[in-house]
Amino acid sequence: MHEDGNGEGHRGAPGASALGADQEFLALERELTVFLRRARANQGEMAREVHPELESAAYGLLVRLDECGRQRATELAAYIGVGKATMSRQLRALEGLGLVAREPDPADGRAWLVHLTEEGRTRVQRVREARRARYVDKLADWDRAEVAELARLLHQLNRGMEK
Repeated sequence: MHEDGNGEGHRGAPGASALGADQEFLALERELTVFLRRARANQGEMAREVHPELESAAYGLLVRLDECGRQRATELAAYIGVGKATMSRQLRALEGLGLVAREPDPADGRAWLVHLTEEGRTRVQRVREARRARYVDKLADWDRAEVAELARLLHQLNRGMEK
C-alpha cells in the first residue's frame, strides 16, 4: 500500500496491467505526481521566504541566475520554458522588488543581461541554504551514497526530458 501524500492509500491503478514495465511506469508516475505536488508547494514557500510578494514561478529564475550568473532574458525564457512576454513580466516584477537588475550586453548593444542584485543574491542564497538544511534533516537516515544516487538518477531523468 502506498500513501499519496494526502493520506490516501492505493494498491495500483484500476485496470492496470500487472506485467513488469507497466507497473514500473505506473509507480513512477504516481511517485513523481506526489513529488511534484510537494515541490510546487515548497517552491511557493521558498518564494515567499525570498520576498513576501514574489510569485512562486519566479523562484526558479532567481535560482538559475544564482547558479549561472548574468543571462539574457531569452536564455532564461528558454530554460524555464516560457514565452518572451511572460519572461518580461516576471523580470519587471523582480526588478520592482529589487531582486534583479538589467545591464546592456557588451557582446550585443541591442540586448540586455539580467543578474541578481546584491540583495537578491543574499536572499536567494539564504533560502537555498535553509532548503539544503531541510533536505539534510529529512534524509538524515539515508546513506550519503543513496542521496548521491538519487541526485544522479534525477539528473539523468531531467536530461532525458530535455530530448
